[in-house]
Amino acid sequence: MSSVKKFLIIDANSVLHRAFYALPALTTKKGELVNAIYGFCLVFLKSLEEIKPDFVAAAFDLPAPTFRHKEYKEYKAKRPPAPVELYQQIKGIKEILNAFKVPIFEKEGFEADDLIGSIVQSIKEKQIWPKIEIIISSGDLDLLQLVDEQSKVYFLKKGVKEIFFYEKEGVKQRYQGLNPSQLVDFKALRGDPSDNIPGVTGIGEKTAIHLIKEFGDLENLYQEMEKKTEKFQRLKEGVRKKLKDYKEQAFISKFLAQIRCDAPLNFKLFDCQFKNIDKEKIIEVFKSFDFTTLVKRFEKSKFCDKIIFNKFSSFRKSDFFNGF
Repeated sequence: MSSVKKFLIIDANSVLHRAFYALPALTTKKGELVNAIYGFCLVFLKSLEEIKPDFVAAAFDLPAPTFRHKEYKEYKAKRPPAPVELYQQIKGIKEILNAFKVPIFEKEGFEADDLIGSIVQSIKEKQIWPKIEIIISSGDLDLLQLVDEQSKVYFLKKGVKEIFFYEKEGVKQRYQGLNPSQLVDFKALRGDPSDNIPGVTGIGEKTAIHLIKEFGDLENLYQEMEKKTEKFQRLKEGVRKKLKDYKEQAFISKFLAQIRCDAPLNFKLFDCQFKNIDKEKIIEVFKSFDFTTLVKRFEKSKFCDKIIFNKFSSFRKSDFFNGF
């Protein structure tokens, strides 16, 4: 048994949104819109073929308000609602995942990002093997804060075909030297208009990156401000004033941007094994959506063929810590 296993975690709503807007209005013979389902399947099959995971799970958002909305009512308030035709396709995506025996995680009060962060944390805390490589499939840059030596993001860079693997060095390159763990502090200063996270009014990307590189994180930056250290006093007067005037905004922004890694989930690694999938059931579901091309692609997939016929990745419960 290899000492390194791969765990694929799908940020389902993010992939769904990318697929919906990337593909034209594909419909079944019955007239049902399935472009998001089809695009999701393209990404899913591609990830299975390229990553060859030993474990797979998917996380979904729920429509109910989250703890962030309760703390800050304006959170995501400016984001226009997605078309109803998009949400109607979630059921179909869950049918696909169920056919592949992929566990689905969703929790009222939490976003999919928090569930992913909690799964990642649980794997790191309880794993028994020397290493489990974690790959998060998403089109959301927020998840880059979870990247480290063990975790990477399989990022949908453009549409559903152009993929980029974000490892630690790739994140540092994109954000001019910031570590993935510092991205939440960066956003606390810079803000995020897409989520209506305010940040510090008047602080742009360049200044935010400079401040985090100089002071490490938001807490240390404000400690230096309170102590009126020489290092803080060297900042431009306008920057110092903005930091002082919008301190409360900065800390609420960090709270909103921080992915929670302690969501209450009934997560067991053993339940997420990707093995012994039912070929005929998957083909049946694909055919129900008139995905003729996907049926042919699935049948030719060497990785999926290995999962089906060779009972690949079969582990014993004794391979895991108790309850994991």
